[in-house]
Amino acid sequence: MKNVYFILIMLLLVMAGCEDNKQSTDDLITVDITKGSFPKKELILQDFMDVEYIALETKDDFLNHGWVQAIGKKIILVLGRDRGDIFVYNRNGKALRKINRKGQGGEEYVSCFNITLDENRNEIFINDIYRKQILVYDLYGKFKRSFKHKEGGGSIFYTDIFNYDKENLICYDQYSEEVPFVLVSKQDGSITKDIKMPFEKKILLQQQTTEGEMVYTVTPGPYRSIIIYKDNWMLSELSSDTVYTLLPDHSLRPSLVRTPPIQSMDPGVFLMLRLLSDRYIFMETIKNVYNWRSNEGFSRTFFIYDKQEKAFFEYIIYNGDYTNKEEIYMNSLKPVNHEIESYQTLDASQLLESYQKGKLKGKLKDIAAELEEDSNPVIMLIKHK
Repeated sequence: MKNVYFILIMLLLVMAGCEDNKQSTDDLITVDITKGSFPKKELILQDFMDVEYIALETKDDFLNHGWVQAIGKKIILVLGRDRGDIFVYNRNGKALRKINRKGQGGEEYVSCFNITLDENRNEIFINDIYRKQILVYDLYGKFKRSFKHKEGGGSIFYTDIFNYDKENLICYDQYSEEVPFVLVSKQDGSITKDIKMPFEKKILLQQQTTEGEMVYTVTPGPYRSIIIYKDNWMLSELSSDTVYTLLPDHSLRPSLVRTPPIQSMDPGVFLMLRLLSDRYIFMETIKNVYNWRSNEGFSRTFFIYDKQEKAFFEYIIYNGDYTNKEEIYMNSLKPVNHEIESYQTLDASQLLESYQKGKLKGKLKDIAAELEEDSNPVIMLIKHK
């Protein structure tokens, strides 16, 4: 009889363990994108995220108003407007060196679309979408190797590339009709894992028109397909109704689902994620409609999900380092890595004007006091508390 009780107890413990491993339906957030209005919240960014500012050093041969590409523990990379110059700074913003390997040679890039940093290997990965190729250099610009983007299945080129682990990059091809997310070997570009996400057919957020033999395409701008939230990788494919978390075993766990299904909508209304914090998920919807005569379209609705109140809200968010209500536009934030959720560049001349009008405080005020009109921009890092 004792053996029977023991077996029953063990079965109950196993069943309890299985229940713990199952995803609670309360964890899956459902977003009804047809809702037009929500209660409103005013938020201060610093109340739920940490903020750090880095002033990029300004020198005669180090003037840039380009795009920040990577922010590591020791290195910051900025791509120049000509998509050739790569400005290398240390983590405090001190100018170190400038790299340019733009050209037509086998060890050169025609044009740099984006840059991925691997500080452990002291390597940078240049995404040349014209050649559909990734070129690898060290932090001084010495060529090391190159490899091609994947082919087939409607793939064109990788639009997003992140440093996934020691051996792999995680890449997104927004035009792929079959497998938009892949893990790619850093050594030779071979596909180490296809990350298959269920969707009926590929749908693109864009509009096209034809004039004679020319086809013109317009989009509402970049969106986040790979969302880094602390230790998690969250994957968002516009053709799918579900945002998934990529688990360490490469399986997908549903984290957020939209309704109605995107495949059922004409015109489509797409759901975008912009920033994730411990409490809030910042989102927007974009309607796939564009007026070619007025050059207007892609109307947007901005809202958040409050995980504490389990409710949706419209929002307006301010930078707490201003004395006035200086709004932050969440669709201008860019993803970084597991340490830094997002960043935004702040124009030096605008900061200087705000400083002269007494609108700044704290560390941002101190940084602005040292700026000049033609100074390089200041980077605002947004990190989890």
